[in-house]
Amino acid sequence: MALVKSAALNPKETQDNELTPQEIVAELDKYIIGQQAAKKAVAIALRNRFRRRKLPPELADEIAPKNILMIGPTGVGKTEISRRLAKLTSSPFLKIEASKFTEVGYVGRDVESMIRDLVRISVDMVKQEKTGEIREKAEGHVEERILDLLLPPARRRNNVMTEGGDYDRFLETREKLRKQLREGVMEDRPVEIEVKEKMTSPFEVFSNSGVEEIGIHIQEILPGFLGGKSKKRRMKIREAREFLMEEEERRLVDMDQVARLAVERVEHSGIIFLDEVDKISGRESGRGPEVSREGVQRDLLPIIEGTTVNTRYGLVRTDHILFIGAGAFHVSKPSDLIPELQGRFPIRVELTPLEKSDFLRILTEPENALIKQYRALLETEGVRIDFSEDAIDEIADIAEKVNEEAENIGARRLHTIMEKVMEEISFAAPEIAKKRIQIDRAYVQNQIRDVLKDQDLRRFIL
Repeated sequence: MALVKSAALNPKETQDNELTPQEIVAELDKYIIGQQAAKKAVAIALRNRFRRRKLPPELADEIAPKNILMIGPTGVGKTEISRRLAKLTSSPFLKIEASKFTEVGYVGRDVESMIRDLVRISVDMVKQEKTGEIREKAEGHVEERILDLLLPPARRRNNVMTEGGDYDRFLETREKLRKQLREGVMEDRPVEIEVKEKMTSPFEVFSNSGVEEIGIHIQEILPGFLGGKSKKRRMKIREAREFLMEEEERRLVDMDQVARLAVERVEHSGIIFLDEVDKISGRESGRGPEVSREGVQRDLLPIIEGTTVNTRYGLVRTDHILFIGAGAFHVSKPSDLIPELQGRFPIRVELTPLEKSDFLRILTEPENALIKQYRALLETEGVRIDFSEDAIDEIADIAEKVNEEAENIGARRLHTIMEKVMEEISFAAPEIAKKRIQIDRAYVQNQIRDVLKDQDLRRFIL
């Protein structure tokens, strides 16, 4: 109960409290074409989290998230919707394939490891935020430490700084050095600093569920033992600044607070994208001692239903983590999942296969459109690329045809075709004399003609 109240009192810990479902969909539209049903479902799920935090703690604790199952072929935007959603709200996000997990008793990944991974991601996020908050203060401390290296402080006499002309000259010289330091004049000047040796890695143990980190560094228990020893190193000021900055960040950032906020953020804002759910659906014949897909489903069930997982940063409740399942479900169906797991994904959305009109929009409209990406990349070489409308139409047309004749891999087909079209220009860009190139339908056809003629070659190349 206390945790829910804490989350309600700290709306800044997550940023989805300012976004309405319409605004969330509008933001997703900037990067993903179509799939309005899926966008609407995730927008409602996200807004429900905000609504839950406004409820009394007693009632809020009873409201479980409505997990979503996305059904659709590869390359239509399932992963991208979830990833953009998490980025939009600064939520801890983890994408993992359900097929990586194995039944208890078999060597493989333990299902609880996904929660530990999510907590680590959350800790990194919160630590980065806290580091940003203290950066200005840390930079000030680093500057003073570098000045101390360049010009050691005046000696003290009976704990009172020496007054008089010597002290005034000392301050004047120090300020001159400070000015030069800020202007970047002294970046190559060598200084000698004490650097702590870093320990290479945490210990690992083999549990019955695979390899897990113990999460306790020896230097945290016994400083100076197996790492953590200080040694003097001579380096340029620009290099020394990085070492000193790391030390100041470690000193100023309260890792206990970071761990507490990270766990809280996972519990109330965490999103886990569980891909390839269709690969663990279905029932086995029961012949031989093999890993059972149904067994993996039963192991996943407690995590998705809500349980407590022990991590190096403390106990984590999974009751309010949002799980988004996804799968093509070509061979199996959602009804092939065990009934208990089906019940934990009450919202089902089907993502539609992409057509030529979708490919045209994907190439040009989103913030991260492929045409924009290639233009930006080649502009770094001083080469300006212009795509005519008929060239873009031809690329979309080829993508649709190849997806129909071969395996349908959705928008990922555009990456393959674009790379083939741009291959010669990308290779020769640094030496190209003509710095403005027009790409039209004829150029696209010429680049892909040989591949399109040979059906077997097309299967390999495109």
